[in-house]
Amino acid sequence: MTTSTWTILDHAHTALRAATAALTTADLGRATPCAEWTVAQVLQHAAGDQLAYVSAITGEGGPAENPFAPSGVLAGTPAELVEPALTASAVAFASVDPAASTPTPLPQGALPAATAAGAAALDAGVHAWDVAVATGQRSPLDDELAARLLSVARAIVEPLRPYGAYAPALESHEDDGAAAELLRYLGRDPHWSPAR
Repeated sequence: MTTSTWTILDHAHTALRAATAALTTADLGRATPCAEWTVAQVLQHAAGDQLAYVSAITGEGGPAENPFAPSGVLAGTPAELVEPALTASAVAFASVDPAASTPTPLPQGALPAATAAGAAALDAGVHAWDVAVATGQRSPLDDELAARLLSVARAIVEPLRPYGAYAPALESHEDDGAAAELLRYLGRDPHWSPAR
């Protein structure tokens, strides 16, 4: 496993890797908290977004298809789709100067390196949760990671909502832990489960 030197990104990549490793072929067509997308489409989107960061940083290796219009048809296994994208992302972010700004695929453009790494982590971590809850796995979003991702989300999400990248925030609850607070901020119900 390749690491990026950014702990937030490595933690989120581990979460996505774990959620992906548990999948079976039968899981790929399951509904997810991303209302329009199946598990396969969320995986394509998540992998494509990591590759979009790679391309922004290195000028190479972008996604083969639009991450916001995933086909849902995988050429191989989920791990064969996701692992190369996570590895490429880790390598790209390892090359980033922590004291500098770095290009991103976001409409905001270049961001401080820590914010950019956090943005890539936010995408991987939240989609790890989407895949896990869609397939009956335990949530990979622990409160430590979620608290760090929430800080990033508050810094970058509002300008992205008009583009449809995130749904409107849901009302927070007094008893929310960091993971539930993050999910609600991103427009996700932390108690979402697939229709039975």
